[in-house]
Formats: sequence, C-alpha cells, structure tokens
Amino acid sequence: MPADFFKCVQRFLLMNAIGGACICMCVCRQLLLATIPVLAISLVMLVLVNMFLAAGLLAAAISFTCVTLFICSFVTGFGPIPNILCSEIFPTSVRGLCIGICAAAMWTSNVIVTYSFPLIAERLGLQGVFGLFAVVSIVSWIFVFLKVPETKGFPLEVISEFFAVAPLKKEEYKSADYKVLHQ
Repeated sequence: MPADFFKCVQRFLLMNAIGGACICMCVCRQLLLATIPVLAISLVMLVLVNMFLAAGLLAAAISFTCVTLFICSFVTGFGPIPNILCSEIFPTSVRGLCIGICAAAMWTSNVIVTYSFPLIAERLGLQGVFGLFAVVSIVSWIFVFLKVPETKGFPLEVISEFFAVAPLKKEEYKSADYKVLHQ
C-alpha cells in the first residue's frame, strides 16, 4: 500500500513538472539556472544518505524523495531545454543537419551514461556515482551561467548571431534586433 501511495505522489509531481516545462519554455536560460542546482542538491543528498544512514525506511524515504526531485527537475529543465536550444542556435541553412547531429550526440551520451553506471557503481559505489554526477551538474550550471544566452524574445536570425564564430558586440545585438523587429 505505501508503495502505491509513493507512486501516485511521484506521478503527480512529474505531471506538474511537465506542465511547468510546457508553460516556461520561453525562458530557457533561467529555467536551466533554476533546475540544475536542484539536480545537484538531490544528488548530494543521495550521497549523504548512502554514506551516513543505514539501510531502512528512513533512508529509502529520503532516497525516494531525492530521486523524485531529481526527475522532476530534469524533466522541467535539462530534459527539454537542450533540444529547444539546438533548434534555435543554428543558421536556417544547416539547422536540420545540425539538429540531427545534436540528437545523435545526446543519445550517444545517454547510452554512455546508461552502460557506464553499473561499472562506475561497482568501482566507486553509489556515493561515488552520485557524487560524480553532482560535480557534472555543478560544472554544467557554471557553463550555462557563463555561455548560454537567453533566447526569449529574439528572432532565430539574431539567436544564430549569438553563436556565430565572430559574434556581434552587445550594442550591435540591439541594433540588429531593432532592424529585424522593425522591418
């Protein structure tokens, strides 16, 4: 009976996360900056639970809560946002090919994580795996903070300029945006 209750709670939270992601699709950068810390915190909590609590009901409940928070945050931010950004950053002439390459890279990464998880868990234990993933989450937050621009309100042509080899200066973005919007 308690397992059914936890499944219902998890499904409820996941549906809210999916709905939140659908509503907030237009603010990719802020959504990533808000959800990646939740990923890292939930992973650190899993590390601490596995290090300091003996197996039992309390450890299982905290682990369940951490995994549910991780999934909800991932579904809201890190799951859909990279796909949205990939569809925005490439010039129209090569967008289809580049999105295909990005999708292949993401699926290859998924396969690598899936197949390496048991191997890393065998060598480092669950604490090591979750700790490694927490470090990767923190590094990804730093990358998003430093390198990912906000794309809300910009036409695709201007967004492509954000990622050009020789990007425009900030003043030129405003004038380019003004020209595109007022033609």
